[in-house]
Amino acid sequence: MALIQIDKLSRHYINGSDCIIALNEVSLEVEEGTFLGVMGPSGSGKSTLLALLGALSHPTGGRLLIDGIDIFDLPQEKRADFRREYLGFVFQSHNLVPYLTALENVMLPLAVGRLSAADKRRRAAEVLERVGLKDRMLHLPQQLSGGEQERVAIARALVNRPPLLLADEPTGSLDSATSRQILELFAELHAGGQTIVMVTHNRENLEWFDRTIFLRDGRIVEDAGPAAVRRRACA
Repeated sequence: MALIQIDKLSRHYINGSDCIIALNEVSLEVEEGTFLGVMGPSGSGKSTLLALLGALSHPTGGRLLIDGIDIFDLPQEKRADFRREYLGFVFQSHNLVPYLTALENVMLPLAVGRLSAADKRRRAAEVLERVGLKDRMLHLPQQLSGGEQERVAIARALVNRPPLLLADEPTGSLDSATSRQILELFAELHAGGQTIVMVTHNRENLEWFDRTIFLRDGRIVEDAGPAAVRRRACA
């Protein structure tokens, strides 16, 4: 069974007398272990799709199942539990707490868990080492480079060991060399079996995905596998 199953998913917004169709009956299945890229022009529905996948917004119509769970049938409290257990979020803006160390930032998703304080620190330290920050875990965010802050954000997203990692323009504010380092990290995670859905506007990122969907006007206009993606990247 696919990890993600989407059937005619829509999201409409009312703006005065206008109805804005951000997502228009999108259907999609994503197998476990896929590194899926989501591309399209501004306003195409990329961020809306990611927000729905993350249960941060509610659809106007259609169904969304993750690991067989219809997340919008869950009560609000259960949906929050689902987000914590199943999803990891990585954002362009990092969203790190400035007065907490890298280690403490990564420990935040573990706050409501049943692990002991020592186990929480141990797990956070392990995932920071995994993303290459073994020697930076006691630094505050302002003492870290942009790429290191993004790695902390990725570690925080991974610390609960979620089946699905959602990334919204994670390299959008980084230089090309640092962007490549972050994408290499995602590729390592993918090689280890992590399912990743990444929104990006950068054509240079196409080479990293094993599948890419292209959105326009709230619809999927192309669903490309690795060979087509490589051709696009080299075009």
